[in-house]
Amino acid sequence: MTKLSRRGFLGSLAGSSAGFLTAVTLPKAAFAADQAPQKWDQTVDLLVVGAGGAGLASAVSAAQHGVKNIVVLEKMPFFGGNTSISGGGFNSVDPVRQGKQKIKDSPELHARQTLAGGDGRANPELVKTMTANSYDAIKWLQDMGMKFKDDVYQIYGGLYPRCHAPYGSLGSDYIKVLKPQCDKEGINILTNSRVVRIFRENQLSGKVLGVEYVDKDGQHKTVKAQKAVIVATGGFGANPEMRAKYDPRMRNLTTTNLPCSTGDLIPLMQDIGADTVGMDFIQCNPGCPPGRKQRIILHLYAKNFIMVGPDGKRFIREDERRDNIRDAVLALPTQTAFSILDSRGFGDLNPGHQDGAKKGLETGDAWTANTIEELATKMGVDPKALRATIDEFNAGVDAQNDKLGKAPRNLTKIEKAPFWAGYSGMSVHHTMGGVVINPHSQVIDRYGKPIDGLYAVGEVTGGIHGTNRLGGNAICDIFTFGRLCGIEVSKL
Repeated sequence: MTKLSRRGFLGSLAGSSAGFLTAVTLPKAAFAADQAPQKWDQTVDLLVVGAGGAGLASAVSAAQHGVKNIVVLEKMPFFGGNTSISGGGFNSVDPVRQGKQKIKDSPELHARQTLAGGDGRANPELVKTMTANSYDAIKWLQDMGMKFKDDVYQIYGGLYPRCHAPYGSLGSDYIKVLKPQCDKEGINILTNSRVVRIFRENQLSGKVLGVEYVDKDGQHKTVKAQKAVIVATGGFGANPEMRAKYDPRMRNLTTTNLPCSTGDLIPLMQDIGADTVGMDFIQCNPGCPPGRKQRIILHLYAKNFIMVGPDGKRFIREDERRDNIRDAVLALPTQTAFSILDSRGFGDLNPGHQDGAKKGLETGDAWTANTIEELATKMGVDPKALRATIDEFNAGVDAQNDKLGKAPRNLTKIEKAPFWAGYSGMSVHHTMGGVVINPHSQVIDRYGKPIDGLYAVGEVTGGIHGTNRLGGNAICDIFTFGRLCGIEVSKL
Protein backbone atom coordinates (compact mmCIF):
# COMPACT_ATOMS: atom_id res chain seq x y z
CA MET A 1 0.00 0.00 0.00
CA THR A 2 1.36 3.41 -0.98
CA LYS A 3 2.01 5.73 1.95
CA LEU A 4 0.89 9.35 2.10
CA SER A 5 4.36 10.81 2.37
CA ARG A 6 4.30 13.37 -0.41
CA ARG A 7 4.49 16.66 1.47
CA GLY A 8 7.79 17.62 -0.05
CA PHE A 9 6.64 16.67 -3.53
CA LEU A 10 3.38 18.60 -3.25
CA GLY A 11 5.18 21.57 -1.79
CA SER A 12 7.41 21.79 -4.82
CA LEU A 13 4.44 21.57 -7.14
CA ALA A 14 2.03 23.90 -5.33
CA GLY A 15 3.61 26.93 -6.93
CA SER A 16 4.29 25.49 -10.36
CA SER A 17 3.63 22.33 -12.29
CA ALA A 18 4.96 23.88 -15.48
CA GLY A 19 8.61 23.29 -14.59
CA PHE A 20 7.89 19.70 -13.64
CA LEU A 21 6.35 18.98 -17.03
CA THR A 22 9.68 19.26 -18.78
CA ALA A 23 11.20 16.54 -16.61
CA VAL A 24 8.69 13.79 -17.35
CA THR A 25 8.09 12.00 -20.62
CA LEU A 26 5.07 9.74 -20.66
CA PRO A 27 4.83 6.90 -23.20
CA LYS A 28 1.92 6.91 -25.58
CA ALA A 29 -1.04 4.64 -24.87
CA ALA A 30 -1.74 1.60 -27.01
CA PHE A 31 -4.96 0.93 -28.89
CA ALA A 32 -7.85 -0.87 -27.25
CA ALA A 33 -8.88 -4.32 -28.47
CA ASP A 34 -11.66 -6.82 -27.99
CA GLN A 35 -9.40 -9.84 -27.66
CA ALA A 36 -9.72 -10.71 -24.00
CA PRO A 37 -6.92 -12.83 -22.54
CA GLN A 38 -7.44 -16.53 -22.02
CA LYS A 39 -6.08 -16.14 -18.50
CA TRP A 40 -6.23 -12.97 -16.43
CA ASP A 41 -3.36 -12.01 -14.13
CA GLN A 42 -5.79 -10.71 -11.52
CA THR A 43 -9.53 -10.58 -10.91
CA VAL A 44 -11.19 -7.89 -8.82
CA ASP A 45 -14.74 -6.79 -8.13
CA LEU A 46 -14.17 -3.14 -9.07
CA LEU A 47 -11.32 -1.57 -11.02
CA VAL A 48 -10.75 2.17 -10.88
CA VAL A 49 -8.33 3.82 -13.31
CA GLY A 50 -6.85 7.01 -11.87
CA ALA A 51 -5.96 7.82 -8.26
CA GLY A 52 -6.86 11.49 -8.19
CA GLY A 53 -9.80 12.96 -6.32
CA ALA A 54 -12.42 11.46 -8.65
CA GLY A 55 -10.93 7.97 -8.60
CA LEU A 56 -10.34 7.80 -4.86
CA ALA A 57 -13.80 9.20 -4.13
CA SER A 58 -15.42 6.58 -6.39
CA ALA A 59 -13.43 3.77 -4.80
CA VAL A 60 -14.13 4.87 -1.22
CA SER A 61 -17.83 5.39 -1.88
CA ALA A 62 -18.14 1.97 -3.49
CA ALA A 63 -16.34 0.32 -0.57
CA GLN A 64 -18.55 2.08 1.95
CA HIS A 65 -21.56 0.64 0.15
CA GLY A 66 -20.34 -2.93 0.31
CA VAL A 67 -18.08 -3.46 -2.69
CA LYS A 68 -15.07 -5.62 -1.84
CA ASN A 69 -11.78 -6.26 -3.62
CA ILE A 70 -11.22 -2.85 -5.21
CA VAL A 71 -8.03 -1.98 -7.09
CA VAL A 72 -7.02 1.49 -8.28
CA LEU A 73 -4.45 1.80 -11.07
CA GLU A 74 -2.42 5.04 -11.26
CA LYS A 75 0.14 5.63 -14.00
CA MET A 76 2.14 8.19 -12.02
CA PRO A 77 4.55 7.20 -9.20
CA PHE A 78 2.29 8.98 -6.70
CA PHE A 79 -1.43 9.33 -6.10
CA GLY A 80 -3.57 12.47 -5.82
CA GLY A 81 -3.48 13.76 -9.39
CA ASN A 82 -4.41 17.33 -10.18
CA THR A 83 -6.66 17.44 -7.13
CA SER A 84 -3.52 17.56 -4.99
CA ILE A 85 -2.23 20.76 -6.56
CA SER A 86 -5.57 22.45 -7.14
CA GLY A 87 -6.81 25.35 -5.07
CA GLY A 88 -9.46 22.96 -3.78
CA GLY A 89 -12.42 25.36 -4.04
CA PHE A 90 -15.70 23.41 -3.92
CA ASN A 91 -18.88 25.11 -5.20
CA SER A 92 -22.01 24.00 -3.39
CA VAL A 93 -25.16 25.31 -1.85
CA ASP A 94 -24.63 25.21 1.93
CA PRO A 95 -27.59 26.10 4.16
CA VAL A 96 -25.34 26.36 7.24
CA ARG A 97 -22.46 28.51 5.99
CA GLN A 98 -24.47 30.56 3.52
CA GLY A 99 -27.22 30.97 6.09
CA LYS A 100 -24.78 32.56 8.54
CA GLN A 101 -23.56 34.90 5.80
CA LYS A 102 -27.14 35.70 4.70
CA ILE A 103 -26.46 34.45 1.19
CA LYS A 104 -29.55 33.22 -0.63
CA ASP A 105 -28.85 30.22 -2.82
CA SER A 106 -30.37 27.02 -4.13
CA PRO A 107 -29.38 24.00 -6.25
CA GLU A 108 -31.63 25.42 -8.96
CA LEU A 109 -29.76 28.74 -9.01
CA HIS A 110 -26.43 26.90 -9.07
CA ALA A 111 -27.70 24.84 -12.01
CA ARG A 112 -28.97 27.89 -13.91
CA GLN A 113 -25.67 29.71 -13.46
CA THR A 114 -23.69 26.62 -14.49
CA LEU A 115 -25.75 26.22 -17.66
CA ALA A 116 -25.63 29.93 -18.51
CA GLY A 117 -21.89 30.10 -17.75
CA GLY A 118 -21.34 27.29 -20.25
CA ASP A 119 -23.51 28.95 -22.92
CA GLY A 120 -26.22 26.32 -22.56
CA ARG A 121 -23.96 23.63 -24.02
CA ALA A 122 -23.94 21.35 -20.97
CA ASN A 123 -26.31 18.43 -20.42
CA PRO A 124 -29.04 19.83 -18.12
CA GLU A 125 -29.58 16.44 -16.48
CA LEU A 126 -25.91 16.14 -15.54
CA VAL A 127 -25.87 19.69 -14.20
CA LYS A 128 -29.03 19.07 -12.18
CA THR A 129 -27.56 15.87 -10.75
CA MET A 130 -24.40 17.70 -9.70
CA THR A 131 -26.03 20.72 -8.07
CA ALA A 132 -28.75 18.70 -6.36
CA ASN A 133 -26.23 16.34 -4.74
CA SER A 134 -23.22 18.56 -4.08
CA TYR A 135 -24.11 19.38 -0.48
CA ASP A 136 -24.41 15.68 0.31
CA ALA A 137 -20.86 15.32 -1.03
CA ILE A 138 -19.71 18.18 1.23
CA LYS A 139 -21.25 16.46 4.27
CA TRP A 140 -19.83 13.10 3.19
CA LEU A 141 -16.33 14.53 3.04
CA GLN A 142 -16.77 16.31 6.36
CA ASP A 143 -17.91 13.07 7.99
CA MET A 144 -14.60 11.55 6.92
CA GLY A 145 -12.61 14.42 8.45
CA MET A 146 -12.45 17.04 5.69
CA LYS A 147 -12.41 20.58 7.09
CA PHE A 148 -13.56 23.68 5.26
CA LYS A 149 -13.25 27.31 6.28
CA ASP A 150 -16.29 28.79 7.98
CA ASP A 151 -17.19 31.26 5.21
CA VAL A 152 -17.97 30.55 1.58
CA TYR A 153 -16.68 32.97 -1.06
CA GLN A 154 -16.90 33.75 -4.77
CA ILE A 155 -13.97 32.05 -6.40
CA TYR A 156 -12.31 33.40 -9.55
CA GLY A 157 -14.73 32.67 -12.41
CA GLY A 158 -17.32 31.24 -10.02
CA LEU A 159 -19.97 33.95 -10.47
CA TYR A 160 -21.53 33.52 -7.00
CA PRO A 161 -20.45 33.17 -3.34
CA ARG A 162 -20.84 29.42 -2.77
CA CYS A 163 -17.25 28.20 -2.86
CA HIS A 164 -15.78 26.21 0.06
CA ALA A 165 -12.07 26.59 0.78
CA PRO A 166 -10.12 23.73 2.36
CA TYR A 167 -9.21 24.71 5.90
CA GLY A 168 -5.61 23.58 5.69
CA SER A 169 -3.97 24.44 2.41
CA LEU A 170 -4.80 23.16 -1.06
CA GLY A 171 -6.66 20.36 -2.81
CA SER A 172 -4.21 17.97 -1.19
CA ASP A 173 -6.43 18.19 1.90
CA TYR A 174 -8.99 16.00 0.11
CA ILE A 175 -6.39 13.37 -0.66
CA LYS A 176 -5.20 13.37 2.95
CA VAL A 177 -8.77 12.52 3.94
CA LEU A 178 -9.49 9.93 1.23
CA LYS A 179 -6.24 7.96 1.37
CA PRO A 180 -6.74 6.79 4.99
CA GLN A 181 -10.25 5.73 3.98
CA CYS A 182 -8.75 3.64 1.19
CA ASP A 183 -6.46 2.01 3.75
CA LYS A 184 -9.36 1.43 6.11
CA GLU A 185 -11.45 -0.20 3.37
CA GLY A 186 -8.57 -2.32 2.03
CA ILE A 187 -8.51 -0.56 -1.35
CA ASN A 188 -5.28 -1.39 -3.16
CA ILE A 189 -3.66 1.52 -5.04
CA LEU A 190 -1.05 0.47 -7.60
CA THR A 191 1.12 3.36 -8.77
CA ASN A 192 3.38 3.27 -11.86
CA SER A 193 0.59 1.32 -13.55
CA ARG A 194 -0.35 2.74 -16.94
CA VAL A 195 -3.46 1.34 -18.62
CA VAL A 196 -2.89 0.65 -22.33
CA ARG A 197 -5.93 -1.41 -23.30
CA ILE A 198 -9.57 -1.84 -22.40
CA PHE A 199 -11.15 -5.24 -23.02
CA ARG A 200 -14.77 -5.56 -24.09
CA GLU A 201 -16.64 -8.72 -25.09
CA ASN A 202 -16.79 -7.35 -28.61
CA GLN A 203 -15.16 -4.15 -29.76
CA LEU A 204 -18.45 -2.27 -30.13
CA SER A 205 -20.82 -4.42 -28.09
CA GLY A 206 -21.07 -6.42 -24.90
CA LYS A 207 -19.68 -5.83 -21.43
CA VAL A 208 -16.37 -4.21 -20.56
CA LEU A 209 -14.32 -6.99 -19.00
CA GLY A 210 -11.16 -5.37 -17.71
CA VAL A 211 -7.90 -3.73 -18.74
CA GLU A 212 -4.28 -4.29 -19.58
CA TYR A 213 -1.66 -2.13 -17.89
CA VAL A 214 2.11 -1.74 -17.84
CA ASP A 215 3.74 -1.84 -14.41
CA LYS A 216 6.86 -0.06 -13.16
CA ASP A 217 9.07 -2.84 -14.54
CA GLY A 218 7.56 -2.61 -18.01
CA GLN A 219 5.60 -5.82 -17.58
CA HIS A 220 2.18 -6.06 -19.22
CA LYS A 221 -0.52 -7.34 -16.87
CA THR A 222 -4.26 -7.84 -17.12
CA VAL A 223 -7.01 -7.24 -14.58
CA LYS A 224 -10.56 -8.54 -14.89
CA ALA A 225 -13.31 -6.49 -13.25
CA GLN A 226 -16.33 -8.52 -12.19
CA LYS A 227 -18.59 -5.52 -11.61
CA ALA A 228 -17.23 -2.56 -13.53
CA VAL A 229 -14.34 -0.37 -14.63
CA ILE A 230 -14.46 3.28 -13.54
CA VAL A 231 -12.26 5.64 -15.54
CA ALA A 232 -11.19 8.74 -13.59
CA THR A 233 -8.00 9.76 -15.35
CA GLY A 234 -8.63 13.48 -15.77
CA GLY A 235 -8.46 15.62 -18.88
CA PHE A 236 -5.82 16.36 -21.51
CA GLY A 237 -4.57 19.77 -20.38
CA ALA A 238 -0.94 18.57 -20.36
CA ASN A 239 -1.09 17.17 -23.90
CA PRO A 240 -0.21 20.02 -26.32
CA GLU A 241 -0.83 17.94 -29.44
CA MET A 242 -4.28 16.82 -28.29
CA ARG A 243 -5.14 20.37 -27.20
CA ALA A 244 -4.08 21.80 -30.54
CA LYS A 245 -6.16 19.23 -32.41
CA TYR A 246 -9.27 20.90 -31.02
CA ASP A 247 -8.03 24.49 -30.48
CA PRO A 248 -4.76 25.48 -32.19
CA ARG A 249 -4.35 28.48 -29.86
CA MET A 250 -3.65 26.08 -27.00
CA ARG A 251 -0.57 24.34 -28.43
CA ASN A 252 2.22 26.51 -27.04
CA LEU A 253 0.67 27.66 -23.77
CA THR A 254 1.93 26.47 -20.41
CA THR A 255 -0.38 24.37 -18.24
CA THR A 256 -1.43 24.26 -14.62
CA ASN A 257 -1.81 20.48 -14.89
CA LEU A 258 0.45 17.69 -13.77
CA PRO A 259 2.00 15.63 -16.60
CA CYS A 260 -0.51 12.84 -15.97
CA SER A 261 -3.24 14.86 -17.72
CA THR A 262 -2.63 13.56 -21.23
CA GLY A 263 -6.05 12.12 -22.02
CA ASP A 264 -4.76 8.59 -22.67
CA LEU A 265 -8.01 6.86 -21.78
CA ILE A 266 -10.22 8.97 -24.02
CA PRO A 267 -9.11 7.33 -27.31
CA LEU A 268 -9.04 3.93 -25.60
CA MET A 269 -12.70 4.37 -24.66
CA GLN A 270 -13.46 5.68 -28.16
CA ASP A 271 -11.93 2.53 -29.58
CA ILE A 272 -14.58 0.43 -27.86
CA GLY A 273 -17.43 2.71 -28.91
CA ALA A 274 -17.55 5.62 -26.45
CA ASP A 275 -18.88 8.92 -27.73
CA THR A 276 -17.28 12.27 -26.87
CA VAL A 277 -18.58 15.80 -26.55
CA GLY A 278 -17.14 19.32 -26.23
CA MET A 279 -13.53 18.44 -26.95
CA ASP A 280 -12.77 21.97 -28.21
CA PHE A 281 -13.95 23.57 -24.96
CA ILE A 282 -10.59 24.25 -23.29
CA GLN A 283 -10.25 26.60 -20.34
CA CYS A 284 -7.29 28.71 -19.29
CA ASN A 285 -6.49 30.28 -15.92
CA PRO A 286 -3.92 32.82 -14.81
CA GLY A 287 -0.62 31.01 -14.76
CA CYS A 288 2.90 31.02 -16.11
CA PRO A 289 3.58 33.04 -19.24
CA PRO A 290 5.54 31.10 -21.87
CA GLY A 291 9.14 30.81 -20.73
CA ARG A 292 8.33 31.13 -17.01
CA LYS A 293 8.03 28.26 -14.53
CA GLN A 294 6.66 29.58 -11.23
CA ARG A 295 2.88 29.95 -11.17
CA ILE A 296 1.66 32.79 -8.96
CA ILE A 297 -1.88 32.41 -7.60
CA LEU A 298 -3.16 35.75 -6.34
CA HIS A 299 -6.50 35.60 -8.13
CA LEU A 300 -8.65 33.03 -6.32
CA TYR A 301 -10.80 35.49 -4.39
CA ALA A 302 -12.61 37.68 -6.92
CA LYS A 303 -13.19 40.35 -4.29
CA ASN A 304 -9.52 40.70 -3.38
CA PHE A 305 -7.56 41.35 -6.58
CA ILE A 306 -7.45 43.44 -9.70
CA MET A 307 -5.81 42.61 -13.00
CA VAL A 308 -3.82 45.10 -15.10
CA GLY A 309 -2.03 44.96 -18.41
CA PRO A 310 1.56 46.03 -19.14
CA ASP A 311 0.29 49.63 -19.34
CA GLY A 312 -0.80 49.47 -15.69
CA LYS A 313 -4.49 49.76 -16.58
CA ARG A 314 -7.38 47.38 -15.86
CA PHE A 315 -8.90 45.84 -18.98
CA ILE A 316 -11.67 43.51 -17.71
CA ARG A 317 -13.69 43.07 -14.54
CA GLU A 318 -12.07 40.43 -12.37
CA ASP A 319 -15.31 38.55 -11.58
CA GLU A 320 -16.02 37.84 -15.25
CA ARG A 321 -16.35 34.37 -16.78
CA ARG A 322 -13.05 32.56 -17.12
CA ASP A 323 -13.23 32.27 -20.90
CA ASN A 324 -13.82 36.01 -21.26
CA ILE A 325 -10.81 36.76 -19.03
CA ARG A 326 -8.75 34.27 -21.05
CA ASP A 327 -9.58 35.96 -24.32
CA ALA A 328 -8.94 39.43 -22.86
CA VAL A 329 -5.49 38.44 -21.60
CA LEU A 330 -4.57 36.73 -24.86
CA ALA A 331 -5.57 39.94 -26.66
CA LEU A 332 -2.95 41.98 -24.74
CA PRO A 333 0.22 42.86 -26.68
CA THR A 334 2.30 40.55 -24.47
CA GLN A 335 -0.52 38.05 -23.79
CA THR A 336 0.39 38.51 -20.12
CA ALA A 337 -1.28 40.49 -17.34
CA PHE A 338 -0.51 41.14 -13.67
CA SER A 339 -2.67 40.29 -10.65
CA ILE A 340 -2.45 42.73 -7.74
CA LEU A 341 -3.72 42.59 -4.16
CA ASP A 342 -2.90 44.10 -0.79
CA SER A 343 -1.82 42.50 2.48
CA ARG A 344 -5.38 41.81 3.56
CA GLY A 345 -6.09 39.95 0.34
CA PHE A 346 -2.79 38.12 0.62
CA GLY A 347 -3.77 37.01 4.12
CA ASP A 348 -6.92 35.38 2.74
CA LEU A 349 -4.90 33.08 0.49
CA ASN A 350 -4.27 29.49 1.48
CA PRO A 351 -0.81 28.86 2.97
CA GLY A 352 0.22 26.92 -0.12
CA HIS A 353 -0.56 29.83 -2.40
CA GLN A 354 1.24 32.24 -0.09
CA ASP A 355 4.30 30.00 -0.18
CA GLY A 356 4.15 29.92 -3.98
CA ALA A 357 4.05 33.73 -4.13
CA LYS A 358 6.98 34.00 -1.75
CA LYS A 359 8.95 31.62 -3.95
CA GLY A 360 8.01 33.87 -6.86
CA LEU A 361 9.92 36.69 -5.19
CA GLU A 362 13.06 34.61 -5.69
CA THR A 363 12.29 33.58 -9.28
CA GLY A 364 11.21 37.03 -10.47
CA ASP A 365 7.59 36.02 -11.02
CA ALA A 366 6.13 37.99 -8.09
CA TRP A 367 6.88 41.25 -6.31
CA THR A 368 5.95 42.93 -3.05
CA ALA A 369 6.40 46.52 -1.90
CA ASN A 370 5.18 49.01 0.68
CA THR A 371 3.93 51.50 -1.92
CA ILE A 372 2.10 51.13 -5.22
CA GLU A 373 4.79 53.16 -6.96
CA GLU A 374 7.56 50.88 -5.72
CA LEU A 375 5.52 47.84 -6.73
CA ALA A 376 5.03 49.26 -10.23
CA THR A 377 8.76 49.84 -10.62
CA LYS A 378 9.50 46.25 -9.72
CA MET A 379 6.82 45.06 -12.16
CA GLY A 380 8.23 47.19 -14.96
CA VAL A 381 5.01 49.20 -15.16
CA ASP A 382 4.62 53.00 -15.24
CA PRO A 383 4.22 54.01 -11.54
CA LYS A 384 1.95 56.96 -12.35
CA ALA A 385 -0.35 54.79 -14.47
CA LEU A 386 -0.65 52.09 -11.81
CA ARG A 387 -1.21 54.68 -9.08
CA ALA A 388 -4.04 56.21 -11.14
CA THR A 389 -5.56 52.76 -11.70
CA ILE A 390 -5.55 51.93 -7.98
CA ASP A 391 -6.99 55.33 -7.06
CA GLU A 392 -9.76 55.00 -9.66
CA PHE A 393 -10.60 51.48 -8.50
CA ASN A 394 -10.70 52.46 -4.82
CA ALA A 395 -12.95 55.40 -5.65
CA GLY A 396 -15.29 52.98 -7.38
CA VAL A 397 -15.31 50.83 -4.26
CA ASP A 398 -16.35 53.85 -2.18
CA ALA A 399 -19.11 54.64 -4.66
CA GLN A 400 -20.06 50.94 -5.02
CA ASN A 401 -19.92 51.53 -8.76
CA ASP A 402 -16.96 49.97 -10.54
CA LYS A 403 -16.03 51.43 -13.92
CA LEU A 404 -15.71 47.96 -15.50
CA GLY A 405 -18.82 46.56 -13.83
CA LYS A 406 -17.38 44.41 -11.06
CA ALA A 407 -20.22 43.41 -8.73
CA PRO A 408 -20.53 45.47 -5.53
CA ARG A 409 -20.13 42.34 -3.38
CA ASN A 410 -16.69 41.87 -4.96
CA LEU A 411 -15.45 45.43 -4.42
CA THR A 412 -12.73 45.69 -1.79
CA LYS A 413 -10.14 48.46 -1.65
CA ILE A 414 -6.51 47.80 -2.38
CA GLU A 415 -5.00 50.03 0.26
CA LYS A 416 -3.11 48.13 2.95
CA ALA A 417 0.65 47.60 2.56
CA PRO A 418 2.53 45.56 1.73
CA PHE A 419 1.14 45.18 -1.79
CA TRP A 420 1.66 42.10 -3.95
CA ALA A 421 1.74 41.48 -7.70
CA GLY A 422 2.52 38.53 -9.92
CA TYR A 423 2.50 37.51 -13.55
CA SER A 424 -0.87 36.33 -14.87
CA GLY A 425 -0.34 34.75 -18.24
CA MET A 426 -2.81 32.21 -19.57
CA SER A 427 -2.16 28.54 -18.84
CA VAL A 428 -4.30 25.65 -19.99
CA HIS A 429 -6.23 24.70 -16.89
CA HIS A 430 -9.23 22.48 -17.63
CA THR A 431 -10.60 20.55 -20.60
CA MET A 432 -14.38 20.53 -20.50
CA GLY A 433 -14.74 17.86 -23.18
CA GLY A 434 -14.52 14.11 -22.78
CA VAL A 435 -16.56 10.94 -22.99
CA VAL A 436 -20.32 11.22 -22.82
CA ILE A 437 -21.93 9.95 -19.62
CA ASN A 438 -25.45 9.80 -18.21
CA PRO A 439 -26.45 10.89 -14.68
CA HIS A 440 -25.45 7.42 -13.42
CA SER A 441 -21.88 7.99 -14.72
CA GLN A 442 -22.27 5.24 -17.31
CA VAL A 443 -20.21 5.87 -20.45
CA ILE A 444 -22.47 6.30 -23.48
CA ASP A 445 -21.65 4.96 -26.94
CA ARG A 446 -22.06 6.75 -30.25
CA TYR A 447 -25.61 5.38 -30.56
CA GLY A 448 -26.71 6.80 -27.24
CA LYS A 449 -26.57 3.49 -25.35
CA PRO A 450 -24.72 2.83 -22.07
CA ILE A 451 -21.60 0.68 -22.40
CA ASP A 452 -22.18 -2.15 -19.96
CA GLY A 453 -19.59 -2.22 -17.17
CA LEU A 454 -17.90 1.10 -18.04
CA TYR A 455 -18.24 4.25 -15.93
CA ALA A 456 -16.38 7.57 -15.95
CA VAL A 457 -16.05 10.39 -13.44
CA GLY A 458 -14.39 13.81 -13.47
CA GLU A 459 -12.50 15.71 -16.13
CA VAL A 460 -12.29 12.70 -18.44
CA THR A 461 -16.01 13.23 -19.06
CA GLY A 462 -17.79 15.88 -21.10
CA GLY A 463 -21.17 17.54 -20.97
CA ILE A 464 -21.14 18.85 -17.39
CA HIS A 465 -19.61 22.30 -17.88
CA GLY A 466 -20.43 23.30 -21.45
CA THR A 467 -18.13 25.82 -23.13
CA ASN A 468 -16.88 27.34 -19.89
CA ARG A 469 -16.50 25.77 -16.44
CA LEU A 470 -17.43 27.93 -13.49
CA GLY A 471 -14.64 28.25 -10.93
CA GLY A 472 -15.21 25.81 -8.08
CA ASN A 473 -17.31 23.45 -10.19
CA ALA A 474 -14.51 20.97 -10.99
CA ILE A 475 -14.03 19.90 -7.38
CA CYS A 476 -17.81 19.85 -7.05
CA ASP A 477 -17.99 17.62 -10.13
CA ILE A 478 -15.41 15.05 -9.10
CA PHE A 479 -16.60 14.51 -5.55
CA THR A 480 -20.32 14.70 -6.25
CA PHE A 481 -20.18 12.26 -9.14
CA GLY A 482 -17.44 10.18 -7.47
CA ARG A 483 -19.64 9.58 -4.44
CA LEU A 484 -22.69 8.84 -6.61
CA CYS A 485 -20.77 6.55 -8.96
CA GLY A 486 -19.55 4.45 -6.04
CA ILE A 487 -23.15 4.02 -4.94
CA GLU A 488 -24.23 3.08 -8.49
CA VAL A 489 -21.63 0.34 -8.97
CA SER A 490 -22.46 -1.10 -5.55
CA LYS A 491 -25.89 -1.99 -6.96
CA LEU A 492 -24.44 -4.18 -9.73
